[in-house]
Amino acid sequence: MTTSRHDPPPLGAENPHPPRTPSAAELADMDQEQLATLAANLDDVEIVHNQRKFPIPGTRAEKRAERAVAMWFLISALSAVAFIGVFLFWPFEYKAPGDPGYALYSYYTPLVGFTFGMAVLALGIGVISYVKKFFPDEVSVQQRHDGASDEVARRTVMAQLAKAGKDTDIARRSLIKRTAGLAAGVFGLGLGLAAVAPLVRDPWKGREEAALWVTGWKPVNGETVYLRYDTGDPHEIALVRPEDQDPGSMMTVFPFRESERGDEEALIRALRRADNPVMLIRLRPGTPVVLREGQEDFHYGDYYAFSKICTHLGCPTSLYESQTQRILCPCHQSQFIATEYAKPVFGPAARPLPQLPITVNDEGYLVATGDFPEAIGPSFWEIHGS
Repeated sequence: MTTSRHDPPPLGAENPHPPRTPSAAELADMDQEQLATLAANLDDVEIVHNQRKFPIPGTRAEKRAERAVAMWFLISALSAVAFIGVFLFWPFEYKAPGDPGYALYSYYTPLVGFTFGMAVLALGIGVISYVKKFFPDEVSVQQRHDGASDEVARRTVMAQLAKAGKDTDIARRSLIKRTAGLAAGVFGLGLGLAAVAPLVRDPWKGREEAALWVTGWKPVNGETVYLRYDTGDPHEIALVRPEDQDPGSMMTVFPFRESERGDEEALIRALRRADNPVMLIRLRPGTPVVLREGQEDFHYGDYYAFSKICTHLGCPTSLYESQTQRILCPCHQSQFIATEYAKPVFGPAARPLPQLPITVNDEGYLVATGDFPEAIGPSFWEIHGS
């Protein structure tokens, strides 16, 4: 079998007549078209077929295709504008079911997701439509080569890309350029806004009364805060007495105030608030304990109460090994030792679980004597403004 100089080499074989690498002077004398052709030759690319979608510019079919592409970019831009509007101005503060404004609040997350998704989807469809409708139909054969590209290849590839843009006549499609620029610009603005907004909204607004600093255990107007466990019915108030718990066991408890009795919203909020769950652990009698400095009176006898929110990434520390006295987080395997103020002894958690101060009141119920002395949850929650 014989091959001509212009025939591609057999698959897997090296080109017996590789193109000559031009000198710097020759490169300088080449125009964009010649550089693009050289790029194909250097890559051992043979263009078998290349046909523009619209050989005659300005036809009705071309205008329809251009308007269709521009429509998707315009939809993307409008969706991005809507996303920004919803993100900035739609009511996002929590409203309980039945409260005024709950209907608007309930649409916040769906609207943010829908408008953002439409902006991304329409932008993608616009790009794909532009490629399908205006890029030439081309069939090329390229030989495979190993190793990095040389300087000539790096210089000519830009000319090749520019030629591809020229072949699609992007320079004269001002409608597509304007709508694509508008979509990309507004979408980028929305992404930047979403990234910067959490840094602008101060989660520590209110300082010592900020939501990230206080929990549902904080005493209000001197009212007693009881420990209760969840029976599945928020209206069934199951308060905790010391005799309700066996030695070497753990139960999850939540705050309760008598003023909340019969108030469905308050009862549900106490059970569902993310920073409220507490592990009430009863150690076996005689178990040696190391108390944390300044928190020596936070326990009641063998009863110790620790936040159930892991100080690593906020997962629930739901497991307790009574033999080893270890509290385990199932998410990332952090372990805390209950007999040493729940300090971390294994895993990624870097600080102890905050301890809730508790005692027993005159009625014989376990109650909290105050809120946690430090922020609960992941370590980054602990950082707050001065």
